[in-house]
Amino acid sequence: MPIDNAGKAHNRAKAAKIMSEIEEIRRRKLDEMMARSAGEPSGNGYPDAPVKVEDSGFEEFIGRYDSIVIDCWAPWCGPCRMLSPTIDALAKSLKGEVVFGKLNTDENYETASRYRITGIPTLLYFKGGQLVNKTVGALSRGEIEQQLEHLQSR
Repeated sequence: MPIDNAGKAHNRAKAAKIMSEIEEIRRRKLDEMMARSAGEPSGNGYPDAPVKVEDSGFEEFIGRYDSIVIDCWAPWCGPCRMLSPTIDALAKSLKGEVVFGKLNTDENYETASRYRITGIPTLLYFKGGQLVNKTVGALSRGEIEQQLEHLQSR
C-alpha cells in the first residue's frame, strides 16, 4: 500500500527528530570523552594534555597555575587544527612547567570578547593569573617555545 504525502511528511519529521536526538547524544558523548581526556592532573598536579576551558571556569583556571597558555580556536579553523598537535606535544613535554588550555571561541564568546580575540588561532600567555602576551596565527613549535621562554623568565 503506497504512503500518501501526509505519511511521507510524518516519516520525514520522525527521521529528523531521530537524527536530532542522535546528534545530541553524539555531542554529549564527545563532551564526556573530551572531559575525560582533558589532561586531568596527575603526579605533580599538572595536566599533561590541554584542558578544555570555558567561560564559566576561565578565571578559576588561569588562577590555578603559574604559567598558562590558552589556545583560542574553533572547529572550522584549518590553521587551528594544524596547531593542535603542537599544543598537545608541548603540553606533554612541558608538564609541570606550563599548563595549556583550549578555548573554543565559537562556544565561549564572553572570554573571546574580553581578550579581544579577532583572529584564530590566538595564544594567550598568562603568568600569575595575568595576561602577559598574545600571539595570533599558526606558530611553529620553535616560535611558541621562544614565547614560553619569555613567559617563564618573568
